[in-house]
Amino acid sequence: MDDILTIVRVFVKNAESAKKSGRRRERTSPHNWSPALKTLFLFNDAPYGSERSYNGLRLAGSLSKAQGEEVKVFLIGDAASCAKRGQKVPEGYYNVELMLARVARSGAQIGACGTCMDARGIAESELIEGAKKSTLAELTAWTQWAEKVIVF
Repeated sequence: MDDILTIVRVFVKNAESAKKSGRRRERTSPHNWSPALKTLFLFNDAPYGSERSYNGLRLAGSLSKAQGEEVKVFLIGDAASCAKRGQKVPEGYYNVELMLARVARSGAQIGACGTCMDARGIAESELIEGAKKSTLAELTAWTQWAEKVIVF
């Protein structure tokens, strides 16, 4: 019985918080009621060499498909290369370009740090569809917009 009361208290607290912040409550699965969240993913690592970008894109992709979730992805530092079109990887390996494109098709906004792109010789015309050259000012605005920031 105590477990049920704890769950109800958390549910009510989340509902009150959502009401105060203007978030709508939406059903995300048959067994999980929770307020919709605005999530910003911030990627720092190169597309290959470590699996941080890969794992972050897996989560961003899954979350961007969830009903009522809003996702934005910002690529900074070496992660700006994640949005470069024309990546060729050995057969059987994951392709970050394709993963990021799926996230974009799910409705997520994707920004790549313009200064970081310039430092790596990446032109805006080389970005995948759905990604854009962005700025620190936009990252600031997205951070203020987000209710949750996840860094990879």
